Amino acid sequence: MSNFIIRKVAVLGAGVMGAQIAAHLINARVPVLLFDLPAKEGPKNAIALKAIENLKKLSPAPFGVKDDAQFITPANYEDDIEKLAECDVVIEAIAERMDWKHDLYRKVAPHLNPNAIFASNTSGLSITELSKGFDDALKARFCGVHFFNPPRYMHLVELIPTEHTKPEILDQLETLLTSVVGKGVVRAKDTPNFIANRVGVFSILAVIAEAKQFGLRFDEVDDLTGSRLGRAKSATFRTADVVGLDTMAHVIKTMQDNLAADPFFPVYETPAVLAALVQKGALGQKSGAGFYRKEGKTIKVLDPNSGEYVDGGGKADELIGRILKRPPAERLKLLRETQHPQAQFLWAIFRDVFHYIAVHLESIADNAREVDFAIRWGFGWNEGPFEDWQAAGWKQVAEWVKEDIDAGKALASAPLPAWVFDGPVAQAGGVHTAEGSWSPAAQRFVPRSTLPVYERQVFRAPLAGEAGADPKQWGNTLFETEHVRAWTDSRAGEDDVVIVSFKSKMNTIGPGVLEGLIRAIELAEQRYKAVVVWQPTSLKLGTPGGPFSAGANLEEAMPAFMMGGAKGIEPFVKNFQQSMLRVKYANVPVVTAVSGIALGGGCELMLQSAKRVAHVESYVGLVEVGVGLVPAGGGLKEAALRAADAANAVGAAPGDLLRFLQKSFENAAMAKVSGSALEARAMGYLKPSDTIVFNVFELLDTAKQEARALAAAGYRPPLRPTQIPVAGRSAISTIKASLVNLRDGRFISEHDFLIASRIAEAVCGGDVEAGSLVDEEWLLALERRAFVDLLGTQKTQERIMGLLQTGKPVRN
Repeated sequence: MSNFIIRKVAVLGAGVMGAQIAAHLINARVPVLLFDLPAKEGPKNAIALKAIENLKKLSPAPFGVKDDAQFITPANYEDDIEKLAECDVVIEAIAERMDWKHDLYRKVAPHLNPNAIFASNTSGLSITELSKGFDDALKARFCGVHFFNPPRYMHLVELIPTEHTKPEILDQLETLLTSVVGKGVVRAKDTPNFIANRVGVFSILAVIAEAKQFGLRFDEVDDLTGSRLGRAKSATFRTADVVGLDTMAHVIKTMQDNLAADPFFPVYETPAVLAALVQKGALGQKSGAGFYRKEGKTIKVLDPNSGEYVDGGGKADELIGRILKRPPAERLKLLRETQHPQAQFLWAIFRDVFHYIAVHLESIADNAREVDFAIRWGFGWNEGPFEDWQAAGWKQVAEWVKEDIDAGKALASAPLPAWVFDGPVAQAGGVHTAEGSWSPAAQRFVPRSTLPVYERQVFRAPLAGEAGADPKQWGNTLFETEHVRAWTDSRAGEDDVVIVSFKSKMNTIGPGVLEGLIRAIELAEQRYKAVVVWQPTSLKLGTPGGPFSAGANLEEAMPAFMMGGAKGIEPFVKNFQQSMLRVKYANVPVVTAVSGIALGGGCELMLQSAKRVAHVESYVGLVEVGVGLVPAGGGLKEAALRAADAANAVGAAPGDLLRFLQKSFENAAMAKVSGSALEARAMGYLKPSDTIVFNVFELLDTAKQEARALAAAGYRPPLRPTQIPVAGRSAISTIKASLVNLRDGRFISEHDFLIASRIAEAVCGGDVEAGSLVDEEWLLALERRAFVDLLGTQKTQERIMGLLQTGKPVRN
């Protein structure tokens, strides 16, 4: 198979989606031309330039690092159209108007590279209709590619071919989207709104219809249909507000215009409440009002009867809350049999979606797996609808749905397909099996894609019912305690690296985790090539990403504090520091595979490993200030070391060390957390030589490859520095002077001043002359002393207890 090299991508249309797709391609280091119409006044590229500038202001941030906006090249169709020939992929992302898209295609088609992939980012227009007018060669290279908003954060991309699209084009694009851009690709059939919007918007319409029938408030419905069901916290109506009610109305209109023969067609009528909101410009979050409206600090909810906004607070009844905690089969049975309107509502929305996906599976997707992943990754459900059905008992639920259809309680009279009750699905107890997922067209269970890109995913996205490997049990266990599991990948040629996975809540680090980590290093030094620290929680069912480590386990340290006071904690801290040194000076490379949060002690473990491999959505920082403490696991020591190295590299004088420390001091004193792995690199937490991956499912494989590469290159741990030049008391005085201004201006509290001062003392090497030479133990002692001293203060104790009790930082 020949290499598919992406030199450059063009995005046509600098609107909301086009600009953000361009931004995320830049995150992935793919050069991008962002096209739009030539401006009538000012610079010809003014429209694209304005879009690029607006990207810097958006929240959530489209860029991993805001300054990367400079790498998007603005372009217009008048002056720059010939530049399309330089692009290997061209993505059209203009407004959802078939006529406008066709006009643009006629303009750009003659200028496309004859081998370029041409794709439309449409949320639901027919890809076949869009390709009308193309010659055969362009038809073969054209497809739909539907990113979800916001493109950086939403894992789903739908890939939609026409009957003319070459299979290799789809494979190349899926490989690019999966590995380079980090997405979960679902292949959809060319039907209105494809899979995710088709099922997801139907689900919302069903919720609206059933909420009206059972007389439930919008906020009440959101409390019922969010995290209690394992779905996005924004639930139904808040999600609609975030997406935009005009966008939702447009997707519904697409269904109205193209699905007249659908047995569920009456459900596609635009709900009166939605139509009224759109008509008066209440489009959701972007207009300041939709189903919800913020008034000062109060969020009010729309009363559909009066049309006025009223105080929120509608909640699930306590009985329903208890039912929703039951196992799937029991939960559905109780909801169906309980006469409470909230229970009847919930059973109804489950039934409606089960009915819909069964009737439409064959027309919208190749198999049931595509439906479940589309809804999980596109709408934030922890389990897809087919998974929910299968977990609750396939045959029993099917009978219940049939009873409701026959009784006229369902939203359509269409019967469930025969395959639901008879044949392989009924015999297997569901659509997902060890052989694959059910395809009604093929009349068999279809296995997963075998594209080479998926070989990098040691654990692919799990699907309930499939025979996927459980990362908490898979492989060859070397040893396992209540705190850690050390194991190897048991596949041939993959068993030479020890993998360490933590088992604590949020993967916090206590004595048991440290003991297990050191034991794994000792084992690796005896007979393996390397150690990789990787957490299986990064494969969370709904949306990929999870905590690498939330830091030191304060709860485990509390007994020592209760018995010996602040001094009683010192052995805990010293053990942590010595364990981190053991990681740093191990005779085999220790590579940390980071995803999600790496805070406090988790960040310090990462800093002292031989190399870091980080998923792009990694949020890294030394945040101990939040609990009134200083980093004391070697994080400040590493800051001092790196500053000394940086100063030495440019021949800076000893008295000039402060400028190399400033960023690290501010990071710790202000508890700054990176907004991405790219920003973590800019902040100094990742080195330029560290690896950033975009698909979290490739994180473990990449980390193992990096660890092997270090071993193959004859890895030796760094030599222990004994003469580290430090900034000393003059730098501490300079920092404290700026802190006094912040304190006196009431930007920080007296206790914040104290903590920041102790951080300054630790990173500057203590009360010594500038340029004095110290060793690591000296710097660690400064960290340790500051930590213990602060722990002895009342205000720090208040911060710790507040966090342990409420989960929120206390400012005092």
